[in-house]
Parts: sequence; structure tokens; C-alpha cells
Amino acid sequence: MIALTLLLALGAAAAFYIVLRRIAFLEEELRRVESLIARHDPEVRETPAPPSESPAPPIQETESPSPVAEARAERAPGRIEIEPRPLPEFSFEALIGGRLPIWIGGAALVLAGFFLVRYSIESGLLGPGTRTVLAALFGVALILGSEITRRLPATADDPRVAQALAGAGIASLYGTLYMAAALYHLIAPLPAFLLVLLVTGGALALALRHGPPTAAMALIGGFAAPLVAGFDAAGIGALLVYLALFTAALFGLAIHRGWAWLALTACVAGFAWINFLIAMLAARAGDLSAVGAFTMLLAVGASAALPATGAGNRWLRLAPLVAGCLQLAVLAPALDFSWLAWGFYLSLAGAALFLAWRDGAYLPGALAACVLLLVLEMLAIGLPAPGFTPIAAILATALFAMPGHALARRHPLWGGIALLGTAGPLLIAHLRAPGLLSAMQWGWLELAAAGTVFALAWRSRADSEHSMLVPATALAAFLAGLGLGQFVPGDWLALPLSCIAAALAWWARKIRTPLLYALPAYPLAAALIAAALPLGALSELILASLSGERLTYTLLPALPELLRELALPVALGAALLLDPAQFGRIRRVAVLFATALGVLLLYALAKQPLAIATLPRFEALGFIERALLSQACLAAGWMLVRRARAVTLGHVLLALGLFRILWFDLLLLTPLVEPQAVGPLPLLNAAALHLGLASFWLWTLPPRWRPGAALLTLLALLAAVRQAAHGNLLTGPIGTAENGGYSAAMLALALFWLWRGIATGARDLRVFGLALLTGVTFKVFLIDAAALDGLLRILSFLGLGLALIGIGWAYGRFVGKGAAAPERLN
Repeated sequence: MIALTLLLALGAAAAFYIVLRRIAFLEEELRRVESLIARHDPEVRETPAPPSESPAPPIQETESPSPVAEARAERAPGRIEIEPRPLPEFSFEALIGGRLPIWIGGAALVLAGFFLVRYSIESGLLGPGTRTVLAALFGVALILGSEITRRLPATADDPRVAQALAGAGIASLYGTLYMAAALYHLIAPLPAFLLVLLVTGGALALALRHGPPTAAMALIGGFAAPLVAGFDAAGIGALLVYLALFTAALFGLAIHRGWAWLALTACVAGFAWINFLIAMLAARAGDLSAVGAFTMLLAVGASAALPATGAGNRWLRLAPLVAGCLQLAVLAPALDFSWLAWGFYLSLAGAALFLAWRDGAYLPGALAACVLLLVLEMLAIGLPAPGFTPIAAILATALFAMPGHALARRHPLWGGIALLGTAGPLLIAHLRAPGLLSAMQWGWLELAAAGTVFALAWRSRADSEHSMLVPATALAAFLAGLGLGQFVPGDWLALPLSCIAAALAWWARKIRTPLLYALPAYPLAAALIAAALPLGALSELILASLSGERLTYTLLPALPELLRELALPVALGAALLLDPAQFGRIRRVAVLFATALGVLLLYALAKQPLAIATLPRFEALGFIERALLSQACLAAGWMLVRRARAVTLGHVLLALGLFRILWFDLLLLTPLVEPQAVGPLPLLNAAALHLGLASFWLWTLPPRWRPGAALLTLLALLAAVRQAAHGNLLTGPIGTAENGGYSAAMLALALFWLWRGIATGARDLRVFGLALLTGVTFKVFLIDAAALDGLLRILSFLGLGLALIGIGWAYGRFVGKGAAAPERLN
């Protein structure tokens, strides 16, 4: 045990030696720079060079300037140059041979005193009073020895001896007081406290006299003393009082001398003691409560002490506060989240807010305290017996929300604290323990919180770039939507969410901040998520329809459900798209979703009037319903393209209508195979009118749509021939008259296109006519002629030949004459 202790002391002494050497070097450099600055006016940063051939040499500390200093003097002839000195070189021999023995010796003296006292206790040689007196005399002797060594000629030149003795003496006196008051109860609490103050004053005086080494020795001895005497011999309360007073004394010394390293080391040692006690006292909740109080005091004291010592690093100053919050978060479950545990945490959070109010560098610590409080509430409020947690949540709301809202315009982090403090405890309580209040009560609380948060957004409206405007607006909308949702049934959530989206759109239009325009998309998206069941049913219907299902009406959700859950958000989204600024950067995504859902909803509504739920009804009305739906898509797309408004949407609708004709009417559910009524009247029937009207839409569009228009015109003509041959139902075989009718109709259409192309100079019509004529020729020779014989075959070939010769003559004559003029494509 003694060997291990000496080994640890050796390592600690080596580490402290390197740190103290660095501190001593920096202090010496600071004094040297201050002496140089004192020789000149501190307001004069640069003195102009005298009018001489050579500039005045810079002020140097050494007679022979270094090359670096000469180069700087050439660049700035009138500037005062302070040449930094290199760090002293590290010498292992000097460390082991001349320096470490002194510090190890001082540590050994402290340990010798402690182990001597322990030996006397275990052997029963001395009584408690005698042991205490001897320990006190040993400490005083060490301090006197330090003063004597400062004056002896043999040791006066090496201050380290006096520093080691003084540090060992201070540590011994702290340990003696701990044993006398806490272990043996020889001294009453009040005299013990006064003696601790006296020893602390002595330690302060000796540290001021001897410097950092004495302070370091006192720190090591003071924190190690309870371990040697038995940390729980006198109870945890007395130990924590001792640690608190000792740490406070170290903080005071660090502030007085500007030793940030001392305050930081004392803080680290204090937290080390806390974790040690948590590990040792895991089952003793009463003692852990005292540990929580010490944690709170240590975190607040260190956070206040570090800036006063000159520590400039903001994260270093924040570290004790964040560490204290985390330590209390670890302790809270062990304390069963009692009122005492919450009291510790709320007190520390209040201290963090106070420090942040005094110094903005502590703002991240206050924000971290708020986040950790929410974590603790999430852990505690869901317990079967939440106890004090709901009251703590109310206190936390007031603690963070009030200063956050009051100081939100000072810094964005204050705004973040305001938002978290206002909404965080409420939302966590509602999520984890909804049974604490009724739905109506939760709703009123959330609406009140929404109003409070929106007040922050309202105060920020004058500065459109203020960082709190958008998050405050978004959070207010979320709270308002959640609150309003408590007053309506689950299948009516689209109503409050749509109202929130409309309010956000109005607010964005009023403030005209780009980021606000995207916010209405989120409550609309939430409304769609709430409508998952009808959307799922519609998706299933589309898939079934694409796979050939004829009776898709039975898969539709109920009409009231569609109107209640989908109609309002889809209609609102479409209306908001009329404003080109709405939805901001996600406008394209919003257009895509609004179009898809709008078409889907209109499709579901359009299937309601005919209500095709049986096969006979599908045979009677199936083709007519599909034709009407396709024509609606084509007409809407045609109108948008012609008016040059939402051209992309118009092209999408046109493509959708053409896809429906191709997939359903010509392939999957074609009336040539599936019996479907088209009407008994020639030409004025659903098949001919449907394809003819579709071709009309495309003929009136730009020329790139004309190939599709020509194909639809041909199909409409063929449908008219088919209907003339078969009547209401287009199923059945192709007869000889019908086959000839196809040839005659296609020949007539080819001749018409050729005539119009020649007359108007439209090259595309001529190409269509020639292509169709070629097709008719092949059909006549390969199909029609094969079915004829005798005189009919001779007459058909004769007529076809004469017709082709006449077409060729006319084409060459009239087209050739106009070859010199530019052809018109329309």
C-alpha cells in the first residue's frame, strides 16, 4: 500500500512539476513585458522613424539581437519589438536528480504524518486528543520549517524546499481539523468552522508568499486527507462540509492570484469526489441527497470562480455548469425524483440562468440545463407515481420561459431557451403522461402556450431576418394545431390543421419573409398523414384499376370520409398555389403533391355519380365513364397549355388523358374484347366521339402534338366504321363489308390529308396522307384482294391503280409548283 501510494505521489509530482514550470515561465515573461511597456507611453503604438539615413534600432533586451528581430525591425522601424524567449529545455536528468526529490519529499512528509496517526489509532498507543494535538504540531512544525528554510543561507537560494514544507504543513492541518471535528468530535462545529477559516487564511497567506507549488501541495493534501482518515468515518455530511469549505478556499486563492489552473483543478477534484461518493453510496439515498447539494454548489461556485481567475476560454468556463447538470441527471433516478432532487436541479438551472444573464458566455450552459431538465422530466413523469415531477415541470416552465421571453431579443439562444421552456415541459408531459389532464385541459394549455410563443414571433416581426421569427412561428403553429386537435374527433383533424395552414399563409404574406412561406406545407402534410386510411384505399384502387379490375367503385372509401379528411387540405393547397410565393423552396414538391392528390380526389368524386358496382352496370356505363374521365384530363390540360398558365401541369394532364386512352380503351379494357356499350347511333356514339374529341384537342395545340392527333383521328374513323358494322357493342368478328369499309375510310382520310397538305402547304399533313395511303395500298393488296375473286378483284385493282396514278399526278403537279415558295407547316 505504501509503495503504491509513493508511486502515485511520484507521478502526480512529475505532472505538477511540468505544469508549475510552465506557469512560472509565463509569469516571468509577463513581468518582463510589463516592464518594457512601462518605459513607453502605452497609447503610442508606433513611433515614426527620425529623419536620418538609418532607422533607430528597436529596443532589445539583449545586446545581440536575433535574426528574426532584425527582420522585424526592418519591416517596422519605429515599432517596439518584444522578443520572446524560448521555453526552457526539458532535462530528464535535472528533473529526476534535482527537482522531483524535493516534491516527493514534501508529499512523503504529508503521508508520513497521516500514516503515523493511523498507526497510533490501530495500535491504541495514543488517545484521540493526543493524536490530534501531535498531528497539529506536525503541521505547524512543517510550516515553521518552511519559514526557517527561507532564511537559512544553505536553502535560501532554492525556494522549492520552503514551498514543499509549507504545502505539506497546510495539508496536514486540514487533515487534522477533519479528524478532530468529524472523526473524534473533539471540537464543536462552530469552533471547527472558525479553525477551518483560520487554516484557510494561513494557506492563502502561505500561497501568496511561496507561490503555486505551495497551493498545489495544499490542494493535494486537502483532498487526500479524508481518504487517509476514512471518508465515511464521521458521516457524509461532515465530509461534504469539509470538501465545500476547502474547495471554496481554493477558489478564493485562485481568484486572488489569477490562477485559473488552481480553480480548474479544484473543480475536477471536487467532481472526482462526487463520482467516488456516488459509487460508494449507491444504496443510501439520504447521503446521496447531500451529494446532490454539494454538486450544485460546486458547479455554481466553479462557474463563478473561473471567470474571476482570468480564464478566457468560454467552453472551459461552461464546463463546470454542464458537468453539474449531467451529474445531477445521473443522481436524480437514485433519489427517486423526489422534491429534493428536483430542488437541486432547479436551483442549479436558476444559477445557470443568472450567470447567463450576467455574462453571455454562459448561455450555452443555460440552454444545456434546459435540455437536461426535459430529459429528466421524460424519465420521471412516466413513472407510475410521478410525485413531485408535475409540479417541477410547472416550475421549470416558469423558470426558463420568463427570462427567455424577456431577453429573447438580446441573443438567439435566449429565444431558444424561451421556446424550449414554454413548450418542452408541456409537450413531454402530454406525451408521457396524458392521463394527468383531460383532453380539453391539455388543449387549453397548448393553445395558451401557442399564444405565448406567437407573441415572441410578433415581437420579432419588425426584423424580418431575426432568427426567432421562423422557429417561433413554427412552434406556435404546432402547439395551436395540437391544442385544437384536442377539441375535435380524430377523423376531423384535417379541419384544425387546414386552419393552421391558412393562418401561416396569411402570416407569411403579411411579413414577407422567404422562410415563412414554406411553413403552410407542414400542417397540410400532417393533415394528409391523418388521412392515411382514405389515401391508402385510393392507392389500392389505382393499383387495382391499372391491373384490369373492372369494378373499382367498390374499393372507394366512403364519400363523407373523403370530403372530411381530404377535400379541405387539397383544396387549400391548390388555392395557396395561386400565390407564386407560397411554399417557398419546396414549391415544386408542393405542386407535385397537390396535383397528384387533386387528380386522385377528383377521380374518386367523379366515380360517384355512375356508381358502377356490378358487371351489368359496367357493361352499360363502363366505357362512357372512362371516356368522360379521360376527356376531363385532356380538356383541362388543353386549356392550361393554350392559356400558357401552368404549362407543365397542362402537359402532365394531357399525357395522363392519352395514357388512359392507350392503356384502358385500346389495350386493357378495350370494348373490342370486353363487352361495353358505346351507343347505337352511327358517328354520334361514345367510341367515335371520344377518339374524335381527343384528336381535336391535339390538332389545336402546337405542331409537335400533330402525330398523336393524326393517330387519334384515324382511330376515331375506324371506331365509326366498327360501330356502323356492329352497333352498340363492338365485340364480334370482322366481316367483308366492314373490312372494305376500313379500306374506303382510310383511303378517304389519306386523300383528305393530301388535299389539305397540298392546299395549305402543310408538309406534315402531306406526310400523314402519304403514310396512310401506303398503308391502305398494302392492306388492299395483301388482305382485301385476297378475299375477292373474279370481276370484283379486277375492278378493285383497276380503281386502286387509277386512284394512285391520279394522286401521284396531282401531288407532283401542285406540290412541285409550290416548291419554290417556303412551305407552311400550319
